[in-house]
Amino acid sequence: MTGDVEKMIAVGLVWGATNALMRRGALIWDEAVKSTSPPPYPLKIHQKLFTALKNWLKLLIIWQYSVPFLLNLSASVTFFVILSNTPISLAVPVTNATTFAATALFGMLLGEKTRVGLSLLGTSFIVLGVWLCINA
Repeated sequence: MTGDVEKMIAVGLVWGATNALMRRGALIWDEAVKSTSPPPYPLKIHQKLFTALKNWLKLLIIWQYSVPFLLNLSASVTFFVILSNTPISLAVPVTNATTFAATALFGMLLGEKTRVGLSLLGTSFIVLGVWLCINA
C-alpha cells in the first residue's frame, strides 16, 4: 500500500504540473486563433464543424500544449492501474488533493498571478488532508 501512496502522489504532481503547462499552451493557441479573421458570411453547420476540427488540430500541433497533454494522459493510465490495487476512497482524495496543490504551485512557478498567502494556506490544508487520508 505504501508504494501505491507514492504513486498516487506522483500522479497528482504530474497532473498538477501538466495542468499548469497545458494552460500556458492553450493561451498560445488562443492567441493564434484570435489572430485569424472570421469569414464575412455566416458559416453552415459542416463549415462550423470543420473549423472546430481545424482549431483542435492547431491546438495539438502546439508542442507547449501537446507534450504536457501526453504526459497528463500517461499519468491517467497510471492512475487507473493504481485503482486496481487501492481503495477508491483513498486513491481519489489523495490524487485529486495533490493535483490541486501541484497545479497551484506550478502555476505560481510559471508566473501566474495568484494570492500567494491564500494559495500556501490552502495547499497546507491539502497536505494535512492527504496526511490524514494516508494515516487514518
